[in-house]
Amino acid sequence: MSNHIGIIGGSGVYDVSKIEIVKEHKMSTPWGDPSDLIIEGQLEGTKFFFLPRHGKTHRLTPSEINYRANIFALKSLGVRYLISISACGSLREEFPPTHFVLPQQFMDFTKGLRARSFFGGGVVGHVPTDSAINIELAGLISSACESLDIPHHNGGTYLGIEGPQFSSKAESLFYRSIGADIIGMTNLPEAYLAKEAGMAYSTVGMVTDYDCWKSSMYSLDEVLKFMRENNKKAQKLILKVIKKLAKNPVEYTTENKHSVLTPKEHWTKKQKSYLEVLLG
Repeated sequence: MSNHIGIIGGSGVYDVSKIEIVKEHKMSTPWGDPSDLIIEGQLEGTKFFFLPRHGKTHRLTPSEINYRANIFALKSLGVRYLISISACGSLREEFPPTHFVLPQQFMDFTKGLRARSFFGGGVVGHVPTDSAINIELAGLISSACESLDIPHHNGGTYLGIEGPQFSSKAESLFYRSIGADIIGMTNLPEAYLAKEAGMAYSTVGMVTDYDCWKSSMYSLDEVLKFMRENNKKAQKLILKVIKKLAKNPVEYTTENKHSVLTPKEHWTKKQKSYLEVLLG
């Protein structure tokens, strides 16, 4: 089984001089094309893959991203560990801009516009998402943050909204009241699809603002400054995490193989071809 590392994030998080770019993969999947070419990189002999979630030119809104194609394409390349890096808003005073948050739970407040499962169309499967985050992988990322002196927080809940509009103030206050800690537009259904694909998945939420619940709002220039700072830290974090995972691979048990209810003899040839990738 391949133990390749996958990174999904913005184009600013992979522009690091120490990474050797091996090739770019043009992928197609049963669900269409992923966001862009998948970059195959190498760091001290360790292979990894990077996918710009919104496309290299940031042309896709959060709801236009083909999440199923992104996850399936990475799984097809042998990715077993998937690290999601994305900007987010903070719903907690103690999670200020430029801090990183490693959530353990998700709340899905998207509005049904996104295809959210590989199952359906004749094959039924129910993969548990009570723990969509791989805790061991999140712990390894936390350790990397500590060694780099990156201010970060372990745990908490990521709330996903549809976008592309940001929250109203009433919505932001409501999200705080139900226990959400950070808010973003891109980690759902990505996290759940990674679980269906048998990947170890963890999120790095890079705080850029306090959403709009806090009365003192940051200017656009300030938010962009925070984003640049976060991207520089994320570049260093990626290097550290790749090295740590290469030396200490996280072992975990996949749950997807035992979640398919439709007997194998009733799968079509096409279904068998993609399910073997997802479950293998």
